Amino acid sequence: MTFTWPIVLAGLVLIPLLVLAYLWSERRRTASQAAFGNPALLPNVIDREPGRLRFLPLAILLLGLAAMIVGVARPHATVSVPREEATVILAMDVSRSMKAEDVEPTRLDAARAAAEAFLVQVPEKFRVGVVSFASRAAVGVPPTHDRALVEEALDSLSPGEGTAIGDAVALSIRLGERRRAEDEVVPPRAILLISDGARDGGRIDPEQAAQQAQERGIPVHTVLVGTPDGVVEERLTGGFERIIRVPPSPETLEALAAATGGEFFTATDDERLREVYEELGSRLGEREESREITDLFAAGAAALLLVGGALSAFLFKRVP
Repeated sequence: MTFTWPIVLAGLVLIPLLVLAYLWSERRRTASQAAFGNPALLPNVIDREPGRLRFLPLAILLLGLAAMIVGVARPHATVSVPREEATVILAMDVSRSMKAEDVEPTRLDAARAAAEAFLVQVPEKFRVGVVSFASRAAVGVPPTHDRALVEEALDSLSPGEGTAIGDAVALSIRLGERRRAEDEVVPPRAILLISDGARDGGRIDPEQAAQQAQERGIPVHTVLVGTPDGVVEERLTGGFERIIRVPPSPETLEALAAATGGEFFTATDDERLREVYEELGSRLGEREESREITDLFAAGAAALLLVGGALSAFLFKRVP
């Protein structure tokens, strides 16, 4: 929490001073009563003593005063507010290893289904684009508000060869920077890259792509899909089959997320993959903003002063 006028907070010193003044006054009152009478006879004169309850109105009034002083200092707090507009690029790995069935029904199908569920989490004002990458990166659909076009692009994804991660990030950056109006450039809010392995081919190194994203302030969130037991079966000429082990390789994706300020997730099954999408969708839908909350402290101070005054007036009212 920050304050526009922090010097005003020095007024909080008054609170303990008032408490000390009250306690001193109470001691003087008790001493004065003892000088003119026997305190042991008081129970025979009054029905009951308020005891410590008599301090309650004062405590509430002092809390109200403290809230009022903090309010005058004009506090600001960082709060989450709905994001009005941004662009998200879904970069989907369609390499051969994404055909592995360790994530049912396949890694690619699970990633595609979860991406469609992700669209529900993203605010409608967001533009969403799709980039697929195997040996090279290609545009599935440019950033658009039309969710039907995005779903069609996801449905059309098919496996290929290679894993050009750096090309995919670089292409996603260019897509987000396309001009939407004559003098308006809207950079992507984030790139969400889903893959199961390290770079295999492509013209741009992932480190170079990460530097481009970092320079533009674009976080690249990465999701590693797959388990160590993943395999791909290939049919060879002559009717033979070859089984290729395709365990996920997290190093490249971890480095890419760390370099750009994004987050790295692992998804070993389709349920976890959906959870990752939902979490990212909710995060991308909000932004942190510093707001003045003086009104909250003013309302709280008014309520406390009102309650303290009411208790003081009615809880211990004198009987005529």
